[in-house]
Amino acid sequence: MSRAQVNQSAVRLTVDESDGLGFLTLDQPARRNPLSAETMREVTAGLRKLSADEQVRVVIVRAEDPVFSAGHDLTEMIGRTLDEERAIFDGCTEMMETVQSIPQPVIAAVQGPAIAAGCQLAASCDLVVAASSAVFGTPGVKIGLFCSTPMVALSRAVGRKRAMQMLLTGQVIDADTAADWGLVNFVVDAAELDREVRDLAAKITTASPLTVRIGKQAFYRQIDLPQAQAYEAMAETMATNAVTCDAQEGMQAFVEKRTPRWQNK
Repeated sequence: MSRAQVNQSAVRLTVDESDGLGFLTLDQPARRNPLSAETMREVTAGLRKLSADEQVRVVIVRAEDPVFSAGHDLTEMIGRTLDEERAIFDGCTEMMETVQSIPQPVIAAVQGPAIAAGCQLAASCDLVVAASSAVFGTPGVKIGLFCSTPMVALSRAVGRKRAMQMLLTGQVIDADTAADWGLVNFVVDAAELDREVRDLAAKITTASPLTVRIGKQAFYRQIDLPQAQAYEAMAETMATNAVTCDAQEGMQAFVEKRTPRWQNK
């Protein structure tokens, strides 16, 4: 097991690797784990560091109690120039896109409130497991700052009408509602969150790392394409996947009724 603190002088985030799992833990609980500009840079760097580690098969994003993340650090957004504000949201976009561009699946383990950009971070992850104590919201409209960047991830997860309901009213929804709306995969007791997330990750790690990487990249390539273009792109993707060593081994193992031996190529 390796453990590194991204910033030793002012810890905002810890990065761990253990048993094939990478962990990014937001670590400013007293401040409700805000996504400051520096924190977002550290998350992006942490994701890239873990993505380069061939031992890491799944990345888990989590936070120290009691809050997953209250969103952007508003104290650094007051009295700033337009270019300074742009830099904050450019960094936010880079972080969210990195979540989806790294080859490993990313699971959000949400144990408490995920608000504004915190909700966006959870929605950007490939999978979300929430404790029953978690809530989700995009309440920026209440303070004059519409949650426009969280809207990108939220609307893709829950659809237009439900996203607009959350965005226009600032309504916070509970974990069960989030699961019903498609923002969360499933809800568990808070005491079981870590175990359930690890169990989910373990199911993913039984597959070929190459196949998982191909599948994740393909999902985001096709999701917003018109159907005809999506089929054309995915037919080519599946054909090239089929001739990989792991696909050939997996199909042969299935026919022979044995466990496949992945080569990651």
